[in-house]
Amino acid sequence: MLCMAAGADAAERGTASVYADRFDGRRTASGAVFRQAKATAAHRRLPFGSVLKVTNLRNGKSVLVTVNDRGPHGSKSRVLDLSKAAAQQLALAGTTEVQVEVVRSR
Repeated sequence: MLCMAAGADAAERGTASVYADRFDGRRTASGAVFRQAKATAAHRRLPFGSVLKVTNLRNGKSVLVTVNDRGPHGSKSRVLDLSKAAAQQLALAGTTEVQVEVVRSR
Protein backbone atom coordinates (compact mmCIF):
# COMPACT_ATOMS: atom_id res chain seq x y z
CA MET A 1 0.00 0.00 0.00
CA LEU A 2 1.35 3.41 -1.00
CA CYS A 3 0.80 6.09 1.62
CA MET A 4 1.37 9.71 0.77
CA ALA A 5 0.71 12.86 2.74
CA ALA A 6 0.72 16.30 1.18
CA GLY A 7 4.30 17.51 0.97
CA ALA A 8 5.70 14.28 2.37
CA ASP A 9 7.62 11.48 0.73
CA ALA A 10 5.79 8.28 -0.09
CA ALA A 11 6.27 5.16 2.02
CA GLU A 12 5.22 1.69 1.01
CA ARG A 13 5.59 -1.74 2.61
CA GLY A 14 5.35 -5.10 0.96
CA THR A 15 7.33 -7.95 -0.53
CA ALA A 16 10.32 -7.49 -2.81
CA SER A 17 11.75 -10.12 -5.11
CA VAL A 18 14.82 -10.47 -7.34
CA TYR A 19 14.80 -10.31 -11.14
CA ALA A 20 15.53 -13.61 -12.87
CA ASP A 21 18.85 -13.84 -14.72
CA ARG A 22 17.07 -14.24 -18.06
CA PHE A 23 16.16 -10.52 -18.02
CA ASP A 24 19.79 -9.35 -17.97
CA GLY A 25 20.50 -7.49 -21.20
CA ARG A 26 16.84 -7.03 -22.15
CA ARG A 27 15.13 -3.67 -22.56
CA THR A 28 13.02 -2.44 -19.67
CA ALA A 29 9.72 -0.57 -19.98
CA SER A 30 11.69 2.69 -19.78
CA GLY A 31 13.81 1.67 -22.77
CA ALA A 32 16.97 1.19 -20.68
CA VAL A 33 18.88 -2.07 -20.92
CA PHE A 34 18.46 -4.07 -17.71
CA ARG A 35 21.69 -5.02 -15.94
CA GLN A 36 21.80 -7.20 -12.83
CA ALA A 37 24.98 -5.34 -11.78
CA LYS A 38 23.17 -1.98 -11.39
CA ALA A 39 20.97 -1.03 -8.44
CA THR A 40 17.59 -0.79 -10.18
CA ALA A 41 13.98 -1.74 -9.55
CA ALA A 42 10.64 -2.32 -11.19
CA HIS A 43 7.64 -0.53 -9.66
CA ARG A 44 4.05 -0.49 -10.91
CA ARG A 45 3.36 3.26 -10.72
CA LEU A 46 6.31 5.46 -9.76
CA PRO A 47 7.87 7.48 -12.60
CA PHE A 48 10.96 6.12 -14.34
CA GLY A 49 14.09 7.69 -12.87
CA SER A 50 12.64 7.91 -9.35
CA VAL A 51 15.19 7.10 -6.66
CA LEU A 52 13.96 4.86 -3.84
CA LYS A 53 15.41 3.89 -0.49
CA VAL A 54 14.57 0.22 0.02
CA THR A 55 14.99 -1.21 3.54
CA ASN A 56 14.95 -4.93 4.32
CA LEU A 57 12.64 -5.11 7.35
CA ARG A 58 14.23 -8.38 8.53
CA ASN A 59 17.77 -7.04 8.92
CA GLY A 60 17.57 -3.24 8.62
CA LYS A 61 19.88 -3.04 5.58
CA SER A 62 19.07 -0.37 2.97
CA VAL A 63 19.96 0.43 -0.63
CA LEU A 64 19.17 3.24 -3.07
CA VAL A 65 17.69 2.08 -6.39
CA THR A 66 16.46 3.77 -9.55
CA VAL A 67 13.10 2.79 -11.05
CA ASN A 68 13.61 1.78 -14.70
CA ASP A 69 10.93 -0.86 -15.28
CA ARG A 70 7.31 -1.77 -14.57
CA GLY A 71 6.33 -4.63 -12.35
CA PRO A 72 6.32 -6.86 -10.47
CA HIS A 73 3.91 -8.88 -12.55
CA GLY A 74 1.81 -11.78 -11.35
CA SER A 75 1.61 -11.01 -7.64
CA LYS A 76 -0.22 -8.13 -5.99
CA SER A 77 1.62 -8.70 -2.70
CA ARG A 78 5.00 -7.87 -4.27
CA VAL A 79 5.80 -4.15 -4.48
CA LEU A 80 9.23 -4.30 -6.17
CA ASP A 81 11.43 -6.45 -8.36
CA LEU A 82 15.07 -5.71 -7.58
CA SER A 83 18.26 -6.27 -9.53
CA LYS A 84 20.79 -8.69 -8.04
CA ALA A 85 23.11 -5.79 -7.15
CA ALA A 86 20.37 -4.20 -5.04
CA ALA A 87 19.29 -7.54 -3.56
CA GLN A 88 22.85 -8.36 -2.51
CA GLN A 89 23.16 -5.06 -0.63
CA LEU A 90 19.98 -5.97 1.24
CA ALA A 91 21.16 -9.56 1.88
CA LEU A 92 17.97 -10.65 0.11
CA ALA A 93 17.62 -14.16 -1.29
CA GLY A 94 14.27 -14.94 -2.86
CA THR A 95 11.73 -12.56 -1.33
CA THR A 96 11.55 -10.45 1.80
CA GLU A 97 9.45 -7.73 3.39
CA VAL A 98 10.68 -4.23 2.61
CA GLN A 99 9.87 -0.59 3.22
CA VAL A 100 10.11 1.66 0.17
CA GLU A 101 10.64 5.41 0.52
CA VAL A 102 10.75 7.87 -2.36
CA VAL A 103 14.00 9.85 -2.15
CA ARG A 104 13.50 11.67 -5.46
CA SER A 105 10.63 11.45 -7.92
CA ARG A 106 10.78 12.54 -11.54
